[in-house]
Amino acid sequence: MSKDKINTLLADDDVDDRTFFKNALEAIPLQTHLSIVSDGYQLMDFLMDNIEQLPHVLFLDINMPGKNGYECLAEIKKNERQKDIPVVMYSTSKEQDKISILFNTGAEIYIHKPSHFSELIQVIYYALPIAAENVFSNGKIKYILNA
Repeated sequence: MSKDKINTLLADDDVDDRTFFKNALEAIPLQTHLSIVSDGYQLMDFLMDNIEQLPHVLFLDINMPGKNGYECLAEIKKNERQKDIPVVMYSTSKEQDKISILFNTGAEIYIHKPSHFSELIQVIYYALPIAAENVFSNGKIKYILNA
């Protein structure tokens, strides 16, 4: 894979949301490679199996069955090899206390899932470079993105 591509991983249990995300990612003018997992257990297995080629950015849904996004985030940020992966939490929740918990646990960006395709394109387009920049600069800036 080219160094110019942003290696992106999406963890979301909803088939429609995964398709929506994939189509939005293809519509933005950035070079990306997308991998998709459908639950928290698959996510953690994927990260362990790809420890030498971790994603540049992880988009992580909060509400997944089995192992949810909170649990995955905490596990990722406690793992010495995975802790620097920028995590973009991606959910329908707008509860500020839950968002604060996510940031305190280590999420870099929070996106409220938009209902319109054009809005999703917009928030992904803004989130990817911010998250990728945090990887290369070791930045610890936190963002909430709404379309």
